[in-house]
Amino acid sequence: MGSGLFALGTRAMFANTAVLDTISNNISNANTEGYSRQQVELATEDGRFTGAGFFGRGVRIATVSRSSDPYLAREANNTASVASSDQARLDKLTQLEKVFPLGESGIGYSAGQMLNAFVDVANQPQDLSARQVVLARAEDFAARIRSADTQLSSLQEGVTNDLRNTVAQVNSIAQNIANINQKIASVKGVGHSPNDLLDQRDLLVKQLNQLIQVSTVEADDGTMSIFIGGGQRLVLSNSAEQLAIGTDEFDSSKATLLISDVGIKRPVNQGLVVGGTVAGLLKVQNEDIPQARALLGQMSAALAWRVNQQQSLGLDLGTPPGAGGNIFTTGTPQVLPSVKNTSSLSPPPVTMTILDGRELQASDYSLVPDSAVAGQYTLSRKSDGLVTSVTDGSEVDGFRINITGAVNAGDKFELRPASASAGQMRRVLDNPTGIAAASPFTATTNAANKGTATVGSLSMVSQPDATLPPLNGTELNIVFTSASGDYELQSPLGTPVASGTWQAGSPISYNGFELKLNGVPSNGDVIKVDNTTYPAGNNGNALSLLALRDEDIVGRRDNGGGSTAPGATITNAYSQMIGAIGVQVQGAKTSAEISATLASNAEEILTNKTGVNLDEEAARLIQFQQSYQAAAKILQIAQTIFDTLLETAR
Repeated sequence: MGSGLFALGTRAMFANTAVLDTISNNISNANTEGYSRQQVELATEDGRFTGAGFFGRGVRIATVSRSSDPYLAREANNTASVASSDQARLDKLTQLEKVFPLGESGIGYSAGQMLNAFVDVANQPQDLSARQVVLARAEDFAARIRSADTQLSSLQEGVTNDLRNTVAQVNSIAQNIANINQKIASVKGVGHSPNDLLDQRDLLVKQLNQLIQVSTVEADDGTMSIFIGGGQRLVLSNSAEQLAIGTDEFDSSKATLLISDVGIKRPVNQGLVVGGTVAGLLKVQNEDIPQARALLGQMSAALAWRVNQQQSLGLDLGTPPGAGGNIFTTGTPQVLPSVKNTSSLSPPPVTMTILDGRELQASDYSLVPDSAVAGQYTLSRKSDGLVTSVTDGSEVDGFRINITGAVNAGDKFELRPASASAGQMRRVLDNPTGIAAASPFTATTNAANKGTATVGSLSMVSQPDATLPPLNGTELNIVFTSASGDYELQSPLGTPVASGTWQAGSPISYNGFELKLNGVPSNGDVIKVDNTTYPAGNNGNALSLLALRDEDIVGRRDNGGGSTAPGATITNAYSQMIGAIGVQVQGAKTSAEISATLASNAEEILTNKTGVNLDEEAARLIQFQQSYQAAAKILQIAQTIFDTLLETAR
């Protein structure tokens, strides 16, 4: 009997000691990241049969288990992955927003100041100081455009560097998971769970999800396989693949995600990378920065094209006066062939020609040959996914596509009509006399006119034809032939060359000019249009250049059939750009806050299930302390009984 009590008490003391040790371990690791609460599983020893029945043989330690919940862990990892992605994107968008400042520091303000400077030129066309102010403000505008483009390039470099650093962390964690898999598999046969190793692996998987979202599959031997990007393996048993950063097939400044597969680096489908820091950075690189660059390029290309066009329609102060030269130069349209193309890479067999900068859209395009129809191509606008079928010479969104060489099946091209213009924008006119403030034509009313009509303005809207009056050396006369506004264009007087009907508020157009009248003409009134004799005293084109500040020169859309959807003024275009980026930032901020809350809630639920509750552990500590003391009391009683037996026998 005494020996039975000794065995029962000893087993009880061992069991309670193990529980107390585990409780102490829980309390010690209550604040250890990734630690899961452990618990000693106790079981009853098989009974001993006697003639009087089965007698219990006490308690035994079955194993030490840990609290875990695969579903809650997966949910916490996924929400943390989304939160990390949203936060990474928000951080970069906050930097992107600073590229486009408000107020007097902004690009829109600078553009407005440049166009407003033509007020003084219009008032005093011969004043060189007023012309110099225009050139100074044009230089400031071009410098701000280039600075914004440089900041976007720097932001792209930062994204690429962050991607490289993040990928290095992913590779390190993946290798650590593979190593732990090896250790877990090596102890699988002992029949007990390696709790601390499992905690370490779960923590690594959690950290990995914050960098790039993964899916996991646990094998029978206890190892865990890790997959990314819709099924590409990152960890398989004790082997880890390596992620790498490569260059985009079109643009070497952009990064692309690669993964080694049997020693061969293959691209990861970036559309399937939906969580983690990597996903957020890729979204900034592939969507946010290109959109901002396209908006900036659209604005700079439109203004430069329109100012240069209007400048070319006027006369400068040269000797002799000539057509105005370009004030700005911008980057040429870019055609980026895929490095996988089998046709010529340099030069590519596709080029673009800008036809109307006002119709350029804030978007890049992809161009691929149509596999079904020879000589036909599919053009996709990336900003909205609009797909158009085009051929050589097709005109789309203000530019013409030129197929200058052979394009092989499977070739791909990225077209950037405007995105590259901002980085190369320069003021190229240095001489203030080169500003074409004068209109090549001058309109005067006949002193004998009876009506109240006077010349409001004469502005050039297109290049005049040198074979038509008045450039052909023949004066042009506008002769009103009725009281209702009917008129004839006569060159010379008495020889009609065109006719029309004047309406109040509508201009009279001919050979590149538009003549607006104040008042009302009478039957027989004559207005003479002739070549400008003294350009230094004419401000016709300066007024047209000044009017550009209120013209919708950015983002017009050709709806076909002669219908055009209006665009935005240069200042409104900048305001809309800031608004669009601001909406992106606010949306990203809201998403980051929501996803962070969801991740925190999921982590809290998981912690409540698997974490250490100090109050609970303290209560259990007292409980098993009392159990231990009771077991010790059994040994004490057994000792007393044994001593009594010995004394009796003695």
